[in-house]
Amino acid sequence: MNNTLLKGLAVLELLSRSRQALGLTQIGKELEMSKSNVHRLMQALVETRFVLRDEQTGAYTPSIKLWELGSAVLGKLDLRRHAERQMESLMEFAGESVHLSVLDGTEVVYVHKVDSERPVRAYTQIGGRVPAYCVATGKVQLAFAREHVLESACAALKRHTDATIIDRDEFLKEMRKVRQRGFATNRAEWREGVHGLAAPIMDARGFVIAAVGISGPAERFRKTVLPAWADAVIATAADISDALAGERSPAALNRLRFGTSSAPPT
Repeated sequence: MNNTLLKGLAVLELLSRSRQALGLTQIGKELEMSKSNVHRLMQALVETRFVLRDEQTGAYTPSIKLWELGSAVLGKLDLRRHAERQMESLMEFAGESVHLSVLDGTEVVYVHKVDSERPVRAYTQIGGRVPAYCVATGKVQLAFAREHVLESACAALKRHTDATIIDRDEFLKEMRKVRQRGFATNRAEWREGVHGLAAPIMDARGFVIAAVGISGPAERFRKTVLPAWADAVIATAADISDALAGERSPAALNRLRFGTSSAPPT
């Protein structure tokens, strides 16, 4: 097998799993390669757009091209098909629109939705993009993303409503809160009068690959229902994760403990 190819793949895997950008010395140390060999590999990977180089620091990060390839694989795994049943159940329970999204840089792309049957409801477009830092499905994916992705989101913070978090320290505090409780909320941070709640979907290795969430008019996101909705969204995300990992069982299918909340009010 081509030794250069194996080394190149090892570099890509290392960068993809790292929570921060890596320099030539770090890469060489991790993979037990000489700095000159690493430099040649990185030149090729940058030229083919699989890797980005920060001109100021000289450090490297994986590019969106890897995400594009991963998205193609994700499509073959049929995320939508695995999520359909659980999303419909969640919509029936909460009565609000349910969205499925994946993270693309500092944006989320909506890949599927189940609309609420109520006449007044939240609206999203499949294939549509929005800033990840101000919607629930985006915030929950950013909270578990690599450090350089989170830093890019902080640099992109921009006000869309009076409720949008635009202070870096406040946003990072919000990310820590999301990681601790396992779900994210959106309180009219993207669109006036629209709230949301979302939880992460993980692959078999525990990496966050998508998010599922509900959104709707702010007046319906009352404190009395939020704990149960949080449990429902978390359980839905867990069931989809199990299905993607091929570990779905009757117990998993019945794990939607709607109405038995252990999540704190938000």
